[in-house]
Amino acid sequence: MVKEKLSQLEETVLEKIDGLDVREKLFERSFNHSDIERNRFMLKGALASEGYDWWWHSFTGHNKKTGEEKAFFIEFFTVNPELGGDEPVFGQLPANKKNGLKPSYVMIKAGCWGEDARQLHRFFGWKQVSIKEDAPFQISADNCFLSESRTLGMVEISPEDAQAHPEWMCDAGKMVWDLNMEKNLAFNVGYGASWASRELDAFEMFWHAEGMKTFYNGSVILDGEEYIVDKDSCYGYADKNWGKDFTSPWVWLASSHLKSKISGQWLENTAFDIGGGRPKIRTGQTFDNVILGAMWYEGEPYEFNFSRFWTLTKTKFYCHEGDDEITWQVEQETPLAKMIVEISCQKKDMLLINYEAPNGEKLHNRLWNGGNGKGEIKLYKKILKTKDNDSEKKAEFKWELVDDMEAYNIGCEFGEYDKK
Repeated sequence: MVKEKLSQLEETVLEKIDGLDVREKLFERSFNHSDIERNRFMLKGALASEGYDWWWHSFTGHNKKTGEEKAFFIEFFTVNPELGGDEPVFGQLPANKKNGLKPSYVMIKAGCWGEDARQLHRFFGWKQVSIKEDAPFQISADNCFLSESRTLGMVEISPEDAQAHPEWMCDAGKMVWDLNMEKNLAFNVGYGASWASRELDAFEMFWHAEGMKTFYNGSVILDGEEYIVDKDSCYGYADKNWGKDFTSPWVWLASSHLKSKISGQWLENTAFDIGGGRPKIRTGQTFDNVILGAMWYEGEPYEFNFSRFWTLTKTKFYCHEGDDEITWQVEQETPLAKMIVEISCQKKDMLLINYEAPNGEKLHNRLWNGGNGKGEIKLYKKILKTKDNDSEKKAEFKWELVDDMEAYNIGCEFGEYDKK
């Protein structure tokens, strides 16, 4: 009799939780919280003489005359301030390599993707630069300026100068911009870039995405053609990296322009961000095949973050350079959620982006970078199911498809160090 009543009680309880989203009952702090302390200038202590810090921005504009869509990027890159002076020091100059001189400068990198993809670089010596180091940061050099909410500037390189100065690592062209920005969603990676990790220089490369989804408003003039940048069609992004060295492989995927294949609706409050590769800690130990991932799906957070070790994140990824395109396949899973990502980008729309490391080496010579990627993302959550007419099981956990999405205007990157 007692056993029968307990069995009835069990069935009643299970009926009430049938279809329960397990994530709703487990504490999970959202990654979407702003932290402009992580966005401040980081090159102090040991990083002042062997460190880099950059702020990256990417977005889409439309030709004022034709309406043609074009993807752009703007980056403020800083390296080794303690070693600088009146003029920039280029690490790729043969004489500087011979004499062991490390790079030291502020570089304004601007450009576009598409069949006319290019990167334009303008350099300043450290005595030509003004930086407000604490949060909220500001950096300015001549007519180039960047803060949390605005950027403006100009970079112009003649074909003759681009050819005569390979140490500039750039193409020819002219780009002028004036943009306001509003950072709408953040990907705060947590412990991996926390105050303690920064103080210990725990990793060789840190990451913070203050603007996983960013609204830009303003204009860009590229080689005399004006492009209007509007918050509703810019699909904008903003993040930063800093540290002592880069990672290899280097993987990055991000977009806020997604459409549900199930409902047919554009997802206005959705964005994803994936980055990493092979993190290296200060002791020299590396973590292979490690990627941080986040999906903000219509107001709900789904995070895949190895530094939050209690989430038991598992990651598999495969990136490939083919004859005509770069492809990415990423699968990330926790006990509560799963995300499967398949992305591709045509190489004709990408560029081989150039950086030199703080020690003066340039090991990334096939780092493919683009802003026109396309692909598919499947997002799942774990559901506790108690009824299955075809099974004798009373309760079991199952994956339920949250959405199957098409993704457009994807910022994307992949590359590995040259083989030694």
